[in-house]
Amino acid sequence: MRSFVNSRAAQLKPSGIRKFFDIVSEMEGAISLGVGEPDFVTPWSIRDAAIRSVKRGLTQYTGNRGLPELRKNICRYLSERFSIPADPDHTIVTVGASEAIDLCLRAVCDEGDEILVPEPCYVSYAPSVMLAGGNPVGVRCVSDNDFALTPELLEKAITPKTKALILAYPNNPTGAIMTKEQLEAIIPVIEEHDLLVISDEIYAELTYVGKHVSIASLGNMSARTVVISGFSKAFAMTGWRVGFVCAPAEIDEAMFKIHQYTIMCAPRVSQHAANAGLVEGFSDGFAVVEEMREEYARRGKFLSNAFNSMGLKCFSPKGAFYVFPSVEKLGVTGDEFANGLLRAQKVAVVPGSAFGGAGLYHVRCSYATSMSKLSEAIDRIEKYIKSLG
Repeated sequence: MRSFVNSRAAQLKPSGIRKFFDIVSEMEGAISLGVGEPDFVTPWSIRDAAIRSVKRGLTQYTGNRGLPELRKNICRYLSERFSIPADPDHTIVTVGASEAIDLCLRAVCDEGDEILVPEPCYVSYAPSVMLAGGNPVGVRCVSDNDFALTPELLEKAITPKTKALILAYPNNPTGAIMTKEQLEAIIPVIEEHDLLVISDEIYAELTYVGKHVSIASLGNMSARTVVISGFSKAFAMTGWRVGFVCAPAEIDEAMFKIHQYTIMCAPRVSQHAANAGLVEGFSDGFAVVEEMREEYARRGKFLSNAFNSMGLKCFSPKGAFYVFPSVEKLGVTGDEFANGLLRAQKVAVVPGSAFGGAGLYHVRCSYATSMSKLSEAIDRIEKYIKSLG
């Protein structure tokens, strides 16, 4: 039956993250630092809003774009929290940020278009570009420069076929951010080459150094930036599957048509829940989000310090909830380290190669789990490193 399979789909590699998650789910006594899912329960006010919406019988489709009040509040949220100009009429509520990424790439990519992807990066970007008919082009960012994209790296990667740049800061898997000054430095290159920016800001609220800065808030960049985000990480709503995308009118129109034909609308109950999270946040200064961020910051500092004390160079995360230590000095690749650690000590980390070639000698550890589990995992990792001599 292989002759029936789409050639692009056939070329895709299975997700390196899911592979380890599936193994750990069947391994007794294992500790997973693999999947990036908050260990916090969705706040009660959000769950209660969902329950009340079901009790009221609000179980029908919404409009294709999503609930008007939710779109209005999303735009208010972006404006008040991050100074991002956004229009409810050019906002789509999506099935998580993942649908928004897919929508945008399918709306933008023509056959053979090159989409720049700073690496290390989230595992879905390159496959999504390929499925949309484009060619992903990795731009290698390094720890010596805090994994930030520089004007020089960007300029070097651009060709006549380059159409867009994916920016994803705070970054998964490195925990890096880009400051206002670093973003301003790449804007002249973006404008000179007339590039579209696809800005995935799903970890915006989980920034530990200063406040998140969106490239869409700088200069005239909102006119050429697609902003993608959602409620999964900062609001602990992964299973609710609700995200959003705000885009310039022409790109929004193309995305909206694809969304209409493929998804119809995001789940109504999830939209009511997400809206409740925003309404409460406006009234209390997003207190729940602040509490989670403080706890994540504490865990990230613990893990990065632990790896550095073991002699494994580890960038101190400035956002998201991952650390990305290097295992190169041990004489092994990230894949070898991850597989050996899982077998010997039942701790699951993700090989850095899952996030692009720049991660070959790294592993990703998520600290979206309790401090007790993190402490136990570090003890086991230290034992494994000692066993390697």
